[in-house]
Amino acid sequence: MAELVQEVVIAAEPSTIFALLTDPEQQAWWGTNAELDPRPGGIYKILVLDAHPSRGEFIEVITNEKIVFTFGWDQPDHPIPAGSTKVAITLTPDGNVTRVRLVHSGLPEDAVSDHRKGWTRFLEQLTDEATAVQSRA
Repeated sequence: MAELVQEVVIAAEPSTIFALLTDPEQQAWWGTNAELDPRPGGIYKILVLDAHPSRGEFIEVITNEKIVFTFGWDQPDHPIPAGSTKVAITLTPDGNVTRVRLVHSGLPEDAVSDHRKGWTRFLEQLTDEATAVQSRA
């Protein structure tokens, strides 16, 4: 199994980014039909890009600092089944910006490239959304 690590710097406070990652009403930046219960054992479910059902459960939640959840695709016979991998996202304030570090572990080697492209896209969208929300605050 492989691990994918990506980092971005966002001109927003950790609380703004945390809400975008955990509030089911603020998931339009990457999906729809979100069911999120951000507490250990709570459900993590998002229809990514209105087409790809993802599902897992929250493992660790530290408000405005860190979320860890299991992740996979909720589709029959998918090689990465629901809850079979782990995503950890840490938020570290650094002056007027926040460093966002995403670690996706437990991926099959042949899935790293596709997931890197996906996470790159979603981290860019998260950056745009968080920056827009922060500028309105």
